[in-house]
Amino acid sequence: MWMRLAAVVAFALVPRAYAQAPVPAVPLTLDDAIVRVALDHPELRLIDAQRPVLEARRDAALLLPPMQLGVELENLLGSGDTRGVQGAEATVSLSGVLERGDKLDARRMLAQANIDALAPQRATARLDLLAETARRYLAVAQAQAALQIANTDIEQRRRAVAAARLRLQAGASPESVLFTAQAMLAQAELDRDRAIEEANAARLSLAALWGARTPDFKAVSGDALQLPALRDFASLNDDLQRAPELAELLGEQRIREAQLQLVRTRSRLDWNWQVGVRNSRADNSTSLVGGFSIPLGSARRAAPEIREAEADLALLPYQRQARQQQLYATLAEAHGRYATARLEVQRMQADVLPQLQKAERAAEQAWRAGAASYMEWAQLQAMRIESRQRQLDAAIAAQTALIEIQRLTGQGMLATDATVAVENAG
Repeated sequence: MWMRLAAVVAFALVPRAYAQAPVPAVPLTLDDAIVRVALDHPELRLIDAQRPVLEARRDAALLLPPMQLGVELENLLGSGDTRGVQGAEATVSLSGVLERGDKLDARRMLAQANIDALAPQRATARLDLLAETARRYLAVAQAQAALQIANTDIEQRRRAVAAARLRLQAGASPESVLFTAQAMLAQAELDRDRAIEEANAARLSLAALWGARTPDFKAVSGDALQLPALRDFASLNDDLQRAPELAELLGEQRIREAQLQLVRTRSRLDWNWQVGVRNSRADNSTSLVGGFSIPLGSARRAAPEIREAEADLALLPYQRQARQQQLYATLAEAHGRYATARLEVQRMQADVLPQLQKAERAAEQAWRAGAASYMEWAQLQAMRIESRQRQLDAAIAAQTALIEIQRLTGQGMLATDATVAVENAG
């Protein structure tokens, strides 16, 4: 199957040397597209580039409050006994802050929680990029399939034009039949040209994900009509509980817990201390000085911040529950859309299209023999093309739902690909 969704592990297992490998002159595979995006998309690089910033903040948070060296001069340029510098006193002191309440550990925990949150953020971004890559890849495959349908329509319309011309020359049908057949042929050629333009635009859009201005591939591989059975819904729902989006909420919880702990430490008073040496010029004496100060009202000022942090943390369970319900509803919808669309594709392939092909061939033979009107044949030709287009639309809807399921769960869903996903991830 062209949409082998277990290829998500390619984001984590890409060798950098691939960037210098020559592009083979074969249709682009989904795995190749994923590898290129993983190597060159700036969003993943942006997340990785945030780590040095957060690590620098962590290192700064681990520093103790700075100590201060002070010099104080008294009794300068006075009058009487303190005229000039005769009574000057100089004090050299060293002061600092004695932190209380494990403030250092609280700052370290908050800084580390911000660093740890990068991993689920990168996993979510990776899945979003995978889904977008798959969707654009699917658009190219859809245009290719539409081109094949248009070519089939052109082929059968050309047969009709040739047959109508022969019957007109034989006097067996009016000229209007030939004109009608030619008009339908022109419509089929228009559909072909539109599919070509759509394929060109889809290739440009896909190549833009890895920064290419001109696509270096002409086609993509695989068959969008191949739709294997999904794993059961209960199994997919189990995978949903480990979704990166929910892991992000766990990381956010650790950050808020660390923020609350840091705010609580502010209610513990820090002590400011000072020691020094004082020299008096008047009697040439030297003495030690020292002191400390304690700020008042710290606990009262910290109380609103503590309540805010506690309330902010209390919101998370509700946010997680709401997000879980939203993801579950989206998964259920996507699973249902895939099952319905897959059934339509299979029934069209097994029952509808074979019968329409037989009917179209029979109508052609009957018209050539003069036993049926041209419009009967033309109508069956149109029904056959419309049915193939309907089948393609259903397949694209199924593949789109499949991509959404992969994005939600972050796991390989196809029963036939479960083993492959495990092997690749290892």
